[in-house]
Amino acid sequence: MKSRTGKRRYTVAGIALTALMLFPVYWMLNVSLTPQRNMRKSPPDLFPLHPTFEGYRAVLNDQLPYLGTSLLIGLGTVALTLVLAAPAGYSLAKLRPPGAGPLGLVLLVAQMIPGIVMAMGFYGFFLDLGLLNSWWGLIVADSTIAVPFGVMIFAAFMSGIPDELISAARIDGAGTWRIFRSVVLPVSRNAIVTVSLFGFLWAWSDFVFANTLDGGGDLRPITLGIYHYIGNNNQEWNAIMATAVVASVPATVLLVLAQRYVAAGVTAGAVKD
Repeated sequence: MKSRTGKRRYTVAGIALTALMLFPVYWMLNVSLTPQRNMRKSPPDLFPLHPTFEGYRAVLNDQLPYLGTSLLIGLGTVALTLVLAAPAGYSLAKLRPPGAGPLGLVLLVAQMIPGIVMAMGFYGFFLDLGLLNSWWGLIVADSTIAVPFGVMIFAAFMSGIPDELISAARIDGAGTWRIFRSVVLPVSRNAIVTVSLFGFLWAWSDFVFANTLDGGGDLRPITLGIYHYIGNNNQEWNAIMATAVVASVPATVLLVLAQRYVAAGVTAGAVKD
């Protein structure tokens, strides 16, 4: 009885904590359905009693180009991250080049640098090269966050690949590149999905780099598209929240679909035989 009571308490506590964390998401959905005339109502309605889809119509009319740009930047960031991080992770895990230890420390430190500091550095660099206000400049900037994380994930995962598998491929005449391409990558699916997911989510939700490096470009991501509804004397909150809801859908779908791969990818290398 005590054991069952304890489990029920933990269950109730877990449900309450989950509801508390998800409340901002619910409120975002509630406001997106609230008519503009009721935005300043006090107290606000806890439920959308008179829902309107004006905000979502505004998203379809105004925000699709921004969503397309964010998708382009996200996919570009994933591609660049995989191209750089996968070979680097394989090198650290299996080839063990000189300086591998200090390089791992550098990658860890790189994760601790605030994004605004990196954005200021990129601004000066891009300004000198004339690369500001370009979508591919944002791909490069976003990749600087995703690549160190990706290298560490790939290195941890690939270190668990049996050396006998690589030795057998080498005996059959495969070179380093062939082993990496035909042997290591196919068995690194979980790591590839994990790195791709986090790289896409970072690029999709980025605001600091976008606002600093592409504030006046023709192709701007959805994080800047929300500014379309913010003025000095007017804020279209239902359209703002509707945009946030729509922008959350791709990330939510990807997280649900890739959950089991991510769970395996982020825990790879945690236990050594």
